[in-house]
Amino acid sequence: MIYLDYNATTPLYPEVRRAMAPFLEEAMGNASSLHEKGREARGAIEEARAEILQALGDPAGRLIFTSGGTEADNLALKGVVGALRGKGNRLVVSSIEHSAVYRTAQALAEEGVEVSFVPVDSNGILDLEALERAVTPGTLLVSVMQANNEVGTIQPIEAAARIAQEKGVLFHTDAVQSFGKVPLDVRKAQIDLVSVSAHKIGGPKGIGALYLRQGAPLKPLLHGGPHEQNLRAGTQAVPAIVGMGKAVEVTFKEMESGISSSLARKRDRLEAGLRACVPETLVNGDSLRRLSGTLNMSFPGCEAATLLMALDLNGICVSTGSACSSGSAEPSHVLQSMGFPAPRMTSSIRFSIGWGTTDEEIDEALVIIPPVVKRIREAALEVSG
Repeated sequence: MIYLDYNATTPLYPEVRRAMAPFLEEAMGNASSLHEKGREARGAIEEARAEILQALGDPAGRLIFTSGGTEADNLALKGVVGALRGKGNRLVVSSIEHSAVYRTAQALAEEGVEVSFVPVDSNGILDLEALERAVTPGTLLVSVMQANNEVGTIQPIEAAARIAQEKGVLFHTDAVQSFGKVPLDVRKAQIDLVSVSAHKIGGPKGIGALYLRQGAPLKPLLHGGPHEQNLRAGTQAVPAIVGMGKAVEVTFKEMESGISSSLARKRDRLEAGLRACVPETLVNGDSLRRLSGTLNMSFPGCEAATLLMALDLNGICVSTGSACSSGSAEPSHVLQSMGFPAPRMTSSIRFSIGWGTTDEEIDEALVIIPPVVKRIREAALEVSG
């Protein structure tokens, strides 16, 4: 199989697997226990926490381990609203957020919170003027993702955070898809909360984290023991946390070594090859301000689900958008927000490449995809005709 779905999840780095192994076997202590095994586990957790905080640019910040990016996003939005409810009742988010933010905002709206969804342009770039108008008195939190998971567009979060700060409002960014791919210095950008996840960067599934600037208010979602600074009850998943720490270490070394330019070169070759061999293709998202491994294209005349299954049968793994929304009959709210007509939305496929993608795989994909698209288009014309 040619795996071109790194935005959905990534394979484990070998270094991550090796780092986790001892904590699945002999170093199996509960980090809350006071004996030697517990202290060993607790020390490993704190080492991972320090690694991630350093990568975020705030070694003195707080980091709360969660079950993944979805919980981190929920904790950020619901936690801030819960902690500050008496000071306001308004939440501002971009219209292209991942469902973990988008649907959490909708759920809060059903509970009486006033929610404003800020529009984007046809490239998926946030309208900063609209954001500034949306942040009115009573706003508790602004949430804008650093990079979109479907089209890869990188958002101007520094400018967005500055708008929030000037109005005395907390700022959160969902960096699940961008962490380790796009530079992020939370102190320089003056960001209060950041959500990250391990399985997008060569780490294990089931573990993520929420960064909190010192002093940022947060009400816990879970109650029980005093784990995670009294903000996330539950026995810590030590092997997964260790794996996340190691994944961050490896990922940031890769970023420093220039892997982004290598990924961008492969992505651009895939894009150019498909444009040359498949008529009427359309690229969705900003052509410059996007993640180096992400390519979202529409193939008018092909239903995306049909194309995805056909490519799967031919040995290529791709996605129709967010893996978390797979199976939904609704069009992508991201592409809707970008103002695309239905044929463009329903024929959209996301290709995402990563550290394991080879030039040979790109070459093979360019051999396989064009005839598959041609067959599906011809079959659709026969049915309609």
